[in-house]
Amino acid sequence: MEFQDQIGRILTFDKTPKRIISLVPSLTELLVDLGLEDSIVGVTKFCVHPNHLKETKTIVGGTKNIHIDKIKALQPDIILCNKEENTKQIVGSCEKIAPTHVSDIFTIDDNLELIKQYGMLFSVENKATEIILKINSELAIFKEFIKNKKAKKVVYFIWKTPWMAVGNSTFINYLLLLNKFDNIYQHKERYPEIDLEEMKLHEELDFVFLSSEPYPFKETHLLEIEKHTQQAKAVLVDGEMFSWYGSRLIKAFDYFKTLH
Repeated sequence: MEFQDQIGRILTFDKTPKRIISLVPSLTELLVDLGLEDSIVGVTKFCVHPNHLKETKTIVGGTKNIHIDKIKALQPDIILCNKEENTKQIVGSCEKIAPTHVSDIFTIDDNLELIKQYGMLFSVENKATEIILKINSELAIFKEFIKNKKAKKVVYFIWKTPWMAVGNSTFINYLLLLNKFDNIYQHKERYPEIDLEEMKLHEELDFVFLSSEPYPFKETHLLEIEKHTQQAKAVLVDGEMFSWYGSRLIKAFDYFKTLH
């Protein structure tokens, strides 16, 4: 069997991979929802959904730092990575141990393509189709909900010291636009550092979103950031709903409704 991952690399398998290491938290969740929990042998310390996995599976490090010896000892048939979550060096190290599949997701279509491929790769096509249909159903409902909503100007922060926001070519920005949240920094690349005094010049700004991850923004940060806007309201948002792809989108659209 030959498969092309989302950065164009060809992976070849003689049989369905049965021992899986996932270095991507959202894709770990997807594997479980595909019915593949028993096939997972290794995860990262950030693979917190479902939360019991950290007690039943081997922790092989984080998403940016891995214990290559632990990965090797698990004798995986496949290692799952993501272009943004994991470094090129990590992918290169993993490739020396087992076929390494790299996802690269900017849109919902990219996400659905990945789920379909996992269905074929792990011989769980029916479950993958079920998840895809559910996501498409929830998306259609949400599009009907959002179609008459007025667009709002927003900024979405993911980090503090330095303050870093979401720019273009990101899955988060794609979901912001889907919500009719007009990102004032979408003209900037990826995750730009932001001068808060400059942000104050944006009179039309409606909301400042402070994400729960990767920086754990709290209530105490709301007043701090509002001092740097003219009238915008600061809101804590669930970063997993905006940045986790895979099966998380089934839940995300109902969450997005609460923000409107």
